[in-house]
Amino acid sequence: MRSEELTTEDPYADGGGPEPDAVDARLAARLAELRAERGWTLGELAEHSGVSRSTLSRAERGEISPTAALLNRLCHVYGRTMSRLLGEVEAASAPVPVLRAADQRVWEDRASGFVRRSVSPPHPALRGELVEGRLAPGADLAYDRPPVAGLEQHIWVLDGALAVTADATEHRLDAGDCLRLRVWGPTRFRCLGDTGARYALAVVLP
Repeated sequence: MRSEELTTEDPYADGGGPEPDAVDARLAARLAELRAERGWTLGELAEHSGVSRSTLSRAERGEISPTAALLNRLCHVYGRTMSRLLGEVEAASAPVPVLRAADQRVWEDRASGFVRRSVSPPHPALRGELVEGRLAPGADLAYDRPPVAGLEQHIWVLDGALAVTADATEHRLDAGDCLRLRVWGPTRFRCLGDTGARYALAVVLP
């Protein structure tokens, strides 16, 4: 995909959307660091990610609050899951075995009505992660690629109803249902009904 193509898809590319918060500011700094570590220009990152240079520049300067779709593309380029990227924003000095509820990192994509809680204690050497996701009524969240090809996911719906599309097949999941899959291509999460949806997402690196 050409870098310019995301400009019309990303709701923040034209400067719209809510103001970034403190978490977004720290995330912006980490994104700039990751690009610098690779010695890439904004143009080179745009070619790798399919995101326009202007959107990347604004995200790295903390001028916009990035969407989940945008972070997913950058995670793919940098070879990270979203949990790892968000964990690096506030990395602990050493891995801990217990992460209290009050200390679990919460990140919100306000454009799509998606709230993500990193439940597992971060650990760079381990392969599994547990995440809690919440979708507002009517929320529709689409990813054009996995952050890591072949990522294993277990999606267990806790409240509400969810439609998950993978490999061109849509799965309707009600409370208590669990979908297991490996992700190679686009996926889509849609909240069904008017009460919102809450689900547990177990992620295992290949």
